Amino acid sequence: MSLENLEGISLEKVKPDAEMIQRLISAAERNLRDARVISISPENRFDAAYKAIMQLSNAALLANGFRTLTSQPGHHMTMIQSLRHTIGLDTQSVIVLDALRKQRNVADYSGDTIPEGTVGECISRAEFLFENVRMWMADR
Repeated sequence: MSLENLEGISLEKVKPDAEMIQRLISAAERNLRDARVISISPENRFDAAYKAIMQLSNAALLANGFRTLTSQPGHHMTMIQSLRHTIGLDTQSVIVLDALRKQRNVADYSGDTIPEGTVGECISRAEFLFENVRMWMADR
């Protein structure tokens, strides 16, 4: 599967916008800082780290000339799974990011609490993705 194969299904072709891409990366950096603030609830820290993952995934898609069709269900899943094609992220990392997406859905729709270990994992994975996106952008 390629990004082009998803065009019209869950992605649409767009002109890469360097300014928007940089805003998303900067926003992800701010969200990562917020996620590290231990005086706020684990759920809000998790949400901030997850939001950084989404912003970074979106930046990678935009840099490749695509964006998700947010009118279609599953756009978060599409952004995460596209990381294999956008920045060459390994499959195991994508699987973990997708598991964090599922955890976020459970917490959002059921009110479940987020264990501190899961918060730490989400922050760690967001930091890892941030570095991977930065390196990929620098090599372009």
